[in-house]
Amino acid sequence: MSLPSDFFGRILFILQKYGVSFLNGAGKTMAIALVGTLIGCIIGFAVGIVQTIPVDKKDNPVKRGVLGLIKLILNIYVEVFRGTPMMVQAMFIYYGSSVLFGFNMSQTFAAYFIISINTGAYMAETVRGGILSIDPGQTEGAKAIGMNHIQTMVNVIMPQALRNIMPQIGNNLIINIKDSSVLSVIGVVELFYATKGVAGAYYTYFEAFTITMVIYFILTFTCSRILRHWEKKMDGPDSYDLATTDTLAYTSGLVKFPDPNEKEDK
Repeated sequence: MSLPSDFFGRILFILQKYGVSFLNGAGKTMAIALVGTLIGCIIGFAVGIVQTIPVDKKDNPVKRGVLGLIKLILNIYVEVFRGTPMMVQAMFIYYGSSVLFGFNMSQTFAAYFIISINTGAYMAETVRGGILSIDPGQTEGAKAIGMNHIQTMVNVIMPQALRNIMPQIGNNLIINIKDSSVLSVIGVVELFYATKGVAGAYYTYFEAFTITMVIYFILTFTCSRILRHWEKKMDGPDSYDLATTDTLAYTSGLVKFPDPNEKEDK
């Protein structure tokens, strides 16, 4: 079958012949982005919580020294991965693991690992900022009732901070869907890599990447709509009544005041 001469004819020809390749590439891209974002969020939450552990001069010197060293290492991790391109990180980690440690990573493992630790560095700063955005009185109140730092984070601060950083989590997912294309430099067969193979078969680069651009847009737009809906669910209803079993605190409907305009029944 010969390649059609018109633009839309070539688009349909490519889709009929290589549609499965596009779908497989899109599926791999979404898997890498979703798993990488999830693991990256876990890393970011852990690093962000550790970075906000308060240090007092009255604390044990050993505790201050160990905590200071851990914070220094985590700060170096965050600054390095936020300050270098993901493409360079991919090349360094994938090839460097073999040269430095004799460990040959599979391309799939390297893809998940690189996206995860890169996302974790960005999420660490997001989580730290989200924690610091909460009123300090919340922390003071939790400590006043005997909570330690971890209990305060898990039960008081993080549930409030999570709502504030939800947009950034969604933004990281969108970024990972697009930036997963840089993993093609280490041979990961995601959407961009698959498109290069399709385009090279008939030298239809413009048509092939037009299809890919549309696929990327569909993936990112769909994810952004789902995340926006999730954010609205977390906001709760616009109007609500305070639910409590204390009848002294919740008097709606329990007391009826006389209306002066109403005539008394005789």
